[in-house]
Amino acid sequence: MKRSTFRILFYIKRGNPKKNGNVVIMGRITIDGERSQFSTKLEINPTVWDNKSGKVKGNNAKAVSINNALDNFRGKATMHYNKQMDVNGYAHPEKIKNALFGLEEKSKTIMYYFNKFNEQYKSKVGAVVTRTTYLRYELAQKRLGEFMEETRKVKDMPYREITTVFLQDFYLFLRNKYKSGNNNAMKTIQHVRAVFFYIKNTGEHFADPFANFKISFEKIERSYLTKEELEILYNKKFGSERLERVRDVFLFCCYSGLSYSDLYNLTKEEIKTGIDGNLWIMDTRNKTGVPYKVRLLDIPVAILKKYEYLQEDGKLLPVISNQKMNEYLLEIANLCGINKKITCHVARHSFATLCLTEGMSIESVSKLLGHTKIKTTQIYARIIDRKLSDDMDQLAKRLKGPDPDCSTLAV
Repeated sequence: MKRSTFRILFYIKRGNPKKNGNVVIMGRITIDGERSQFSTKLEINPTVWDNKSGKVKGNNAKAVSINNALDNFRGKATMHYNKQMDVNGYAHPEKIKNALFGLEEKSKTIMYYFNKFNEQYKSKVGAVVTRTTYLRYELAQKRLGEFMEETRKVKDMPYREITTVFLQDFYLFLRNKYKSGNNNAMKTIQHVRAVFFYIKNTGEHFADPFANFKISFEKIERSYLTKEELEILYNKKFGSERLERVRDVFLFCCYSGLSYSDLYNLTKEEIKTGIDGNLWIMDTRNKTGVPYKVRLLDIPVAILKKYEYLQEDGKLLPVISNQKMNEYLLEIANLCGINKKITCHVARHSFATLCLTEGMSIESVSKLLGHTKIKTTQIYARIIDRKLSDDMDQLAKRLKGPDPDCSTLAV
């Protein structure tokens, strides 16, 4: 790699003498034609200054002291130049000047940039991102702060000091202290990586600590309810009105594919009559802002009619908090003899799987769910064993040979 042209020289400001006749010695750093000037805060009588050498004339104590100080400036500037070239592949005179006076990293800490990132992200809430996602970044910042205090004994540190080993230690901290699973811990570190992308986009250059840190997620078996289990849930009689309402809301999601956040915000305005004369939910996903349309099947229509005019806040269904709903769903599963952990999101998985099981194309399912990529739909919607078996039966019929007893096959 070709080294840039680096030079540092010293000169005096002859045109601006002080009352005692002395002038200030200035420094100038030049790299590839770009310059940055600074005051050494040293002063001398202009008559003893040697322009050619950029030093004070003579061997007296004062001349030796000042010349040593100038050599020290020169040595430090050269050191910072070499460091920047080694780390970044280039150097800038202004950055070398800041490094000389300890100004370079004072405000460039990880928490400084995390705050800036979160401020910008917060401004997007409601427009292109959700409050839930924003709060995850705030939690990631909180966890990072706790990690630094407990393991590094500091509340903040320059972002350049964060290394691959730092990230590995942070991962283990999350796993051990908060009992986070691999995926949750990796997601938190992924949020930290987003901040480093932000830092890079501000024009900063640094050795990327994520270059040798692999963010990897384990494949999770996502739970869903089969068509038969949904029928059990639908036909179950509950002695509790509380459980009946939660069951109905959950079934609405199972047959519409709505996520909890989209369901929570559902009002009459989103229910529209389509060109086919049927009722459709037409809205944009709260999480991604992607438009989606899904036709209301008989069960969701019946559930809407059941709770029509019963809500006072303009909402269509009696939706309680996500946490409480998940708590009651565990109770419902137990009463129905369904040996699965049911949560609000299981309804979305169930809808996608049900659609595929009944022969709908994955492209159509993707549009119903409001996904931007088929790959995302493949995570949600699995083709269950019965569907696979049916497909193989159809294949067997199409490929059925002319001689079923195989008597004509060569032995």
